Amino acid sequence: MWWKTLSVLLVLYALAVGMFVPLKPGIAYVSPETAKSGDTMRLTIHGYNTFYTRSQASEMRVWLQYDSAKAVLGQDLKVLNDTMIEATFSFPLDLPRPSPSVMLNAILDHPSDGVSLLPSAVEVVRDTASSTASEARAGWTQNPVAQLHIIKDFSFPYRNVIYESIRNTFYHVPMWFALMFLFAASVVYSVMFLLGKKLDYDRRASALAEAGLLFGIMGLMTGMLWANYTWGAPWSNDIKQLMTAVVLLIYLAYFILRRSFDEPEKGARLSAVYNIFAFASLIPLLYIVPRMFASLHPGSTGNPAFGSQDLDNTMRLVFYPAILGFTGIGFWLAELRTRAKRVEDRMIGLD
Repeated sequence: MWWKTLSVLLVLYALAVGMFVPLKPGIAYVSPETAKSGDTMRLTIHGYNTFYTRSQASEMRVWLQYDSAKAVLGQDLKVLNDTMIEATFSFPLDLPRPSPSVMLNAILDHPSDGVSLLPSAVEVVRDTASSTASEARAGWTQNPVAQLHIIKDFSFPYRNVIYESIRNTFYHVPMWFALMFLFAASVVYSVMFLLGKKLDYDRRASALAEAGLLFGIMGLMTGMLWANYTWGAPWSNDIKQLMTAVVLLIYLAYFILRRSFDEPEKGARLSAVYNIFAFASLIPLLYIVPRMFASLHPGSTGNPAFGSQDLDNTMRLVFYPAILGFTGIGFWLAELRTRAKRVEDRMIGLD
């Protein structure tokens, strides 16, 4: 059928585009990372996937920004190479707010690379010997961030910490969407079997659950690879990882239950009931419980995933087709498994 071909093409598209489209230029880190109010500091900016030498230093601007109205503009810019720039910052005598210290974002505006941002790049500590008069804070508002070069091209956003592993978004997350769709379809067929006692409904429910479990295992493995890169270890007993393992074990128990009865019809009936309760556990285990505990995983502890900072329009052009592609292949696998089950049952005289 047409949707099978489309699913394969969408997955191939996600694999090709997701792996080969470059990341936007970004700021990897700066040095030094601390300063005092009233000081003058020579800051070195280390870029990622940048081409600083393509423009003159006079065409670039660098800020250390507190908010949209308060920032310090870098002076005496010097391009060292494609990934390193130096700039001098003279901090006002007092901080932009009455606090012991503030964190400043590093913003670099480049004519060809566009705008790069490093959140909380530099901590500025109040010098107790400095004046605290309101006039001492005036320097923060003299050079606000403005007139930036916004480059619109087909590239993925640069995010600190995850770097190139952001591409795993197109594979790890869609596999979990496919899991949810497959398990949802499986429980629908389980309900239909309980209502109609048609054996083919049970075959479809089992096949869809098998495909969903396969995508769950692949989602867990790609998540562990991602965690090894960003968290430092493939398994850190994070609450999201633990709940994922629990869900997969629940569905493994579903298949063990199916094979625990000598009477196929009785096993099918009880496993259908179990399938309904197994699916009912997915939402609390995967989406509610993790939000109640501290977690490294996006989407936990009240931090929803896929916000404006997680997916831009370029990523959505790959992310959503990947969901459709992986889901379609999952249903295709379930259909093939259903046909195999029909043949097996006919061979033993059940159909």
